[in-house]
Amino acid sequence: MRRRAFHRPVTPEVEISTTRVTGAIGLYGGTFDPIHLAHLRLAEELADALELAQVRFVPSGVPPHRAAPVASAPHRLAMTRFAVAGNPRFVVDAREVERAGPSYMVDTLASLRSELGDSQPLWLLLGADSFLGLPGWHDWTRLFALAHIAVAERPGASLLQSDALPDALRAEIAARRVADGSAAGPAGTVLLRHMTPLDISATAIREALARGHSARYLLPDSVLDYIQENQLYA
Repeated sequence: MRRRAFHRPVTPEVEISTTRVTGAIGLYGGTFDPIHLAHLRLAEELADALELAQVRFVPSGVPPHRAAPVASAPHRLAMTRFAVAGNPRFVVDAREVERAGPSYMVDTLASLRSELGDSQPLWLLLGADSFLGLPGWHDWTRLFALAHIAVAERPGASLLQSDALPDALRAEIAARRVADGSAAGPAGTVLLRHMTPLDISATAIREALARGHSARYLLPDSVLDYIQENQLYA
């Protein structure tokens, strides 16, 4: 792969401010191995739809529901910081990387609740595939007591019509579904929303880079620079 000329990346400052956020907050977790444009677009569209004041990207430290990431947690955290820099609504929350043990989302939401209080509206942002796997998550039913859940559906692919939708999730949707983001209270509802289709995956990016192919325009240039500088996925 032809390498671009660039200066050594300097990790931008995009950490959580101590200033109190007025308005709803979104939480978007993932391995981000690496973070790419489909991740960013999902967060941007849901932030608009839900009128979120802030979206916190939470790189997983030790993901409990999938194979170990290829890049280390510090590298994935740094790539996430580069990716969200420049968007005033996007910040990075490093609590899962800094916390020992498996990165259970229920623990992350509980710790966030302890900081922000019981009245702060929180939205957990999920892709459709992650939502379908929710019954396999640790203490998953408690998530609804801690946050609302917004699910990004693929256009033309309704979760409610999918044979892959577990009965337990179908029941939760029936009881909690709302039509828009004007949900009352801090937690407890489910929103299904179709998103712009972007067929980009971290797996495909890693495989392209490993073959020496270009990954440009699949992820931010700053992230690609960081990958090349640190010889990740080669």
